[in-house]
Amino acid sequence: MTGINQTLMLSLSMAVIAAMIGAGGLGAVVFRSITRVEVGPGFEAGLAIVLLAILLDRLSQNLARPSKGPERVAPRAPEPA
Repeated sequence: MTGINQTLMLSLSMAVIAAMIGAGGLGAVVFRSITRVEVGPGFEAGLAIVLLAILLDRLSQNLARPSKGPERVAPRAPEPA
C-alpha cells in the first residue's frame, strides 16, 4: 500500500508542473497565479492541493491498516450495597 500512497503524492506534486505544458485543473490556477503575481488565488489553489494530498494520504493509510473487530468490554461487577 506504500506504493499507492507514494504514487498519489507524486501525482499531486506534478499538478503545477503539468500545468506548465497546458494541463488544466488546480495546477493551472496555481501556475496562472504565479505568472500574474496574484497571491490570493494562488494561495487558495495551493492550499486545496495540500488539503487534497493530506486527505488522500490519511485515506490510503487507513485502507492499508488491518481493521479490528469491535472491542469487548468486560461487564462491571455490581458495587456492594
